[in-house]
Amino acid sequence: TIHASPVVTTFPTHREAEKMGISSRLSAAAVPITRAFFIWTLALLPLVSAGRLGTSHTVPLTRRTITEDALYKGHKMAYFGEIQVGTPPQTFSVVYDTGSGNLIVPSTECKDEACRKHKQYNRDNTSTLKTVTCDGVLANGGSGGQVTISFGTGKITGDCLQDRICMGGACAVGDFIASTEESQHPFATFMFDGVLGLALSSMAQSLDFSIMDRLTRHQLLKQPIFSVFLSEQDDETSEVTFGDVREEHMASSLFWVPVEGTSGYWEVRIEDITFNEKRQELCQDCRVAVDTGTSMLAGPSILMAKLKKRLGVQSNCSNYDSLPKLGFIIGHHILSLSPPDYISKSNICSSSFMDLDIPPPRGPLFIFGIPFLQRYYSVYDQPNRRVGFAVARHKGIEPETLVEVGGPPASSMAFLARHSSIGGSVGTVVLRKA
Repeated sequence: TIHASPVVTTFPTHREAEKMGISSRLSAAAVPITRAFFIWTLALLPLVSAGRLGTSHTVPLTRRTITEDALYKGHKMAYFGEIQVGTPPQTFSVVYDTGSGNLIVPSTECKDEACRKHKQYNRDNTSTLKTVTCDGVLANGGSGGQVTISFGTGKITGDCLQDRICMGGACAVGDFIASTEESQHPFATFMFDGVLGLALSSMAQSLDFSIMDRLTRHQLLKQPIFSVFLSEQDDETSEVTFGDVREEHMASSLFWVPVEGTSGYWEVRIEDITFNEKRQELCQDCRVAVDTGTSMLAGPSILMAKLKKRLGVQSNCSNYDSLPKLGFIIGHHILSLSPPDYISKSNICSSSFMDLDIPPPRGPLFIFGIPFLQRYYSVYDQPNRRVGFAVARHKGIEPETLVEVGGPPASSMAFLARHSSIGGSVGTVVLRKA
């Protein structure tokens, strides 16, 4: 619960912690126990038809390799784009992150080196600033609220403010966190200024801190959705689109999967794991969070150990060419990754899975990060609590076949029904146990 006192200590989601460069084992253990965010009950919004007054807005994303991570034997990658705050607008580069809930940018009130290395929000240079409490209530001339977020190896303290926020032409007045203190490690090493949370509204400090809730509430979007296209190719532009689905990025039909749980993540159910479309009975009824801010694939350490053992990756790469397609059965479809997607191959070969133990009730949980999202186009629909997937279309690359394993497909609401029949390759298989 958020109290009325001026300082509230909170703890991050696992994803916010990973962005700060800390061990996800440490942060994940703290999240469900100590995080003190005020959680609003998510009320389903009425279905909005294509006749809305709003439009769609696309934000191009920049891809950067952050650093080589010796612990996980691979490169950490991030995609970030611009956002404008204030009147006149002040521009920041932020990670558009489906694994966290708030907008956080450095402020000129922060004198730490980690802040001074980045663009800083100047409250004296905007005419639309208001102070708010950290549960979204206007301070009415008071000092407003302040939040301290601890990350194990670092922390941020920031003021809760309200101002005009714009993304790719979509603008709304909303609440955000302007940091006043940032520890040197790890924030000083970031190439981007902050983070824009796009998780479900229940993960935000309050509904007024959720950018999608604000855009939807004011009917500023053609549809109350956003979609993500990530590419690893230099001749393609990665992007997040607010208000619509970009058919040109899809090489198959789009299918929908219901969001489960109350964690605030875009969390869906995994029916099982497959090798070359054969069931492995490794993971019945597991859950996975789709996270645009995670550079890795992650999962519970016990299951990761079983998966690595069954894959049997040889460190000398001698069996690299015979490794299977690794699939996850989601919504009666197999979403597969090829060996280059899940194997780090340099001087040695090793699986690029990260152990992540999130205790109940939020866990245990898999995380589908950038390697998965480079292969599959994703659509996020909060009013109907569902996530859509399609094979991503990339220049010069033959797309994967979207394999259907039988059972009734997820229903498609009328305002997006046209996106369920886009041309593409779809195959149906009968699965066998390995």
